[in-house]
Amino acid sequence: MRRNPAGPGDRGLSLVEMAAALAVLAILTTVAMPLGRNLLIRQRETELRHALTIMRAAIDRYHQAALVGAIKPWDPDWQQYPPDLETLVEGVELTAAESGRTRVEHYLREIPVDPMTGTPDWILRSYQMDADDTAWDGQNVFDVRSSSTGTALDGTNYSDW
Repeated sequence: MRRNPAGPGDRGLSLVEMAAALAVLAILTTVAMPLGRNLLIRQRETELRHALTIMRAAIDRYHQAALVGAIKPWDPDWQQYPPDLETLVEGVELTAAESGRTRVEHYLREIPVDPMTGTPDWILRSYQMDADDTAWDGQNVFDVRSSSTGTALDGTNYSDW
């Protein structure tokens, strides 16, 4: 004789218990969705800050080498800043003052992608420009910022970072 594995008092979930469980699950999902979305936005903001830090550090290293005379001027109005971001990737020939030897120094492996726009298009600012100018004059690269028009979680604009 076969026995039913469920005892006489065992039965499945009632319709009311199932509805209550689904309601709790729906509430938890509703709470978790914005948290997950904010987590992704916060991660992209961290990537943006990292990319800006890397590029600004490369510009500063180039400028320091130019100040000590290791980089030859490429323009009479040169302010010891790189002419463009590609120069930081392609490399610059440095001359050691004491030995006269030259070597090529690469300041960036590649131009980072702006995580907010998904492209390597950045707003560039030259030494001669005002801080709020958005159209690069093409003279040199003094600073770089995001071309995104979005607003960060803290309420600031990405393009102001």
